[in-house]
Amino acid sequence: MPTEKSTLPNGTEQEKKTAPQMKYSVFLFVAFVLMVVAITYVWSHIQMTRLEYHIAEEMTGKEQLLEEQRKLKLEYATLKSPQRIEAIAKVHLIYPIRTGIRSL
Repeated sequence: MPTEKSTLPNGTEQEKKTAPQMKYSVFLFVAFVLMVVAITYVWSHIQMTRLEYHIAEEMTGKEQLLEEQRKLKLEYATLKSPQRIEAIAKVHLIYPIRTGIRSL
């Protein structure tokens, strides 16, 4: 590792890194930071896409449940209609016969 020594005005010596080593270190640091930013960017887009698919599935499920609810409301209205109840009653029930007995 080549280093240069220089003398400071107060008489002490200081080692300096050569320019190529400093540039290489800065390059590695910048490359690392850019890689982290790129990975974060890609990860966020993957998460966003995953959430969009999840939202689409939930909306499809909601629409299916609403359709089922509409069908059940229609079936409920049909089952409780007075005409239907009267038709069932006529089949299974017999009207009482009037007799001459009076209650007290």
